[in-house]
Amino acid sequence: MIANIVRRLPLSRSLVAAAALLALPGAAAAQQVTEAQMYRDCMRLAAEQPKEAWEKAGQWIGLAGGEPARHCAAVALIGLEEYREAAERLEMLAVTSTRAEAVRAGMLAQAAQAWLLDGNTERAYAAQTTALELLPEDPSLLIDRAVTLGTAKNFNDAVADLSRALTAAPDREDALVYRATAYRYLDQLDLARADVDRALSLDPTSPGALLEKGILARLAGDDAGAREAWKTLLATAAPESPEAELARDNIARLELGN
Repeated sequence: MIANIVRRLPLSRSLVAAAALLALPGAAAAQQVTEAQMYRDCMRLAAEQPKEAWEKAGQWIGLAGGEPARHCAAVALIGLEEYREAAERLEMLAVTSTRAEAVRAGMLAQAAQAWLLDGNTERAYAAQTTALELLPEDPSLLIDRAVTLGTAKNFNDAVADLSRALTAAPDREDALVYRATAYRYLDQLDLARADVDRALSLDPTSPGALLEKGILARLAGDDAGAREAWKTLLATAAPESPEAELARDNIARLELGN
C-alpha cells in the first residue's frame, strides 16, 4: 500500500495555506505577496530539482527567510534522500510554527512521508496521529495513516481509518482501492470486490483498482478475468508506474502457470 502514497511528495496542503497569508494592507500586503510567491516557487523547485532548491533555500534563510525558507529546505532534503533529517526538521517546524493548523498538519504529513521513506513506520504513524489531532476528519491525513498501518500489516485499523476518510469524502477512489487491499489481506473478499467496483465506477482506468481487480479475480480462480484487468491496466497506465510493473509480473506468472 505504500507505492501510491509517496507520489504525493513533496507539495502539500501547506502551500495552499501559505497563500492565505496575503491579507495585509498596503506595503505589508506587497511583502506578503512576494514571500508567498517565493514560497511557492521554492517548494515547486524542491519537488523537481531538490539540489537547486536546497541551495536556494539556504540563501533565503541567510536573508532572514524564516519559516518558509526552512520548510522548503526540509522538503528539498526529501528529494535528496536525506529522509531522517528531513522528517526531524519538518516535525520541529510543525511544533514551533505559529501558522494555521492546516499548515502545521501539512508539515507533519510530509514528515510522516519522509519517515516512511526512511522505513520508520512508528515515527510516521506518530506524526500522522499528531496531524490528525489538528484536523481530525481530514480525509487525506486519514488515508496517509491508513497506508502506514497497512505497511505495518495492521489492516483492521487501516480499514477503520479508510472508512472514516470515505465518510468525509465518499468519492475518494484511492481510499476505496486501499481499503479493498486491506480487506483482501483480512480475507474479506466480497467487501474488497465491492470497493474495487466502486473505485472503477469513479475511474474506469484507475491503475490501483485494475491491479486489485486482477488479484481478486486470480484468487477466485478466474485467470481470464485477471489477465483482462491487468492488460487493461497496461493499456491505460504509465508504463513505468508501480502498478504497471506489478501487472506485467503477474501476467508473466500467469503464463508460467504460477
